[in-house]
Amino acid sequence: MLTYAVKLTLAPWEMVEADVIALREVGFSDAAILDINQVTGYYAFVNRLADGLGVELEAYQLDKRE
Repeated sequence: MLTYAVKLTLAPWEMVEADVIALREVGFSDAAILDINQVTGYYAFVNRLADGLGVELEAYQLDKRE
């Protein structure tokens, strides 16, 4: 799954049917593959929107007690 998501993120023009078949062969259903594809695509979309608009990340605090 992660190999698929990385390839879709970094080189979507290289995706081929074999990438989907590989997921099926390890037990992912077509619905699960669609979910993987949509979530990966959504995060790429949102990140590009934020980057294109110059949105800055908020500071993240690991320990909320501080």
